[in-house]
Amino acid sequence: MPTQNNLIALHSTVAKHSTLAMDIDMAQTLGFDALEINSGKLEAYLQAGYCEAELQDLLKNMHVTGIGYLRDIERQGAERDDLFKEARRLFELANLVGAKGVQVLTGPINVQAVIDFQATGKSAHYSGLLGRDQAEQYALTASNLAALADVAKQYDLLLYLEALSWTPLNTLDHQLQLIDRAGRSNVKLVIDYWHCFTSGVTPADVARLNRDVIYGVHVCDSLAYEGGIPNEEVLRDVPTGSGVLDLAAWTAGVKATGYTGWWSCELFCKKQQQQNSYVVARQLKTLLTRLVGR
Repeated sequence: MPTQNNLIALHSTVAKHSTLAMDIDMAQTLGFDALEINSGKLEAYLQAGYCEAELQDLLKNMHVTGIGYLRDIERQGAERDDLFKEARRLFELANLVGAKGVQVLTGPINVQAVIDFQATGKSAHYSGLLGRDQAEQYALTASNLAALADVAKQYDLLLYLEALSWTPLNTLDHQLQLIDRAGRSNVKLVIDYWHCFTSGVTPADVARLNRDVIYGVHVCDSLAYEGGIPNEEVLRDVPTGSGVLDLAAWTAGVKATGYTGWWSCELFCKKQQQQNSYVVARQLKTLLTRLVGR
């Protein structure tokens, strides 16, 4: 496992359509320090007929910062049972590949549910806690987060929270409240520049954070955002470094906290995901290295 500060991690979204083996080769060939892996690539490897020992062997020389993601963590009723079933599977996968953390997301993950709900007060899609008062949203989400953290602790894992910017509890303050109310030492957050930007958070807000609450950073960009319900598929369809975000200012905000952990190059640009992923990943590594001062 690397011991230096400011690790540069290759995110699965950079080569969205490649296999796990290709992601590993890309990371090693280009000199990334680590991988942040979408669990779908791990499952696809196993579903193809490889065993867990072969998966472990494939990743034995690769540092994995975390895997994602557990969606809609506020789920209630029968859907809450599904949440914990999905959580245990992710925790098992994280253990298999030597990851320390698992990413968890507030919901509803489907932005269309939020669009529908705002227009008509209902949606055919999972709507989570839309329409509930904020006190109830806090209480139910924090209760689930605490229970998930207790299960994660059994696997010696931490949870890193990302609040999706179209969901009710979407700001840094909301996330800090959830972490505080959950009251578990193995819950931290990931700073995602786009979700921060589209939920009204600024680099100055980030700079005021306690560095110990930050587990990782997603460096990403955005097209111009004029307000309203932010649509990730539209607004993040831009090469990192070519959008409207001042990446240097956001990175300076994170570094002002004293944070020296890992930085991941999450990517949602459809054109780049269809290009030569080695070329795109090399460009992103150069950008991240410059930004974080490695």
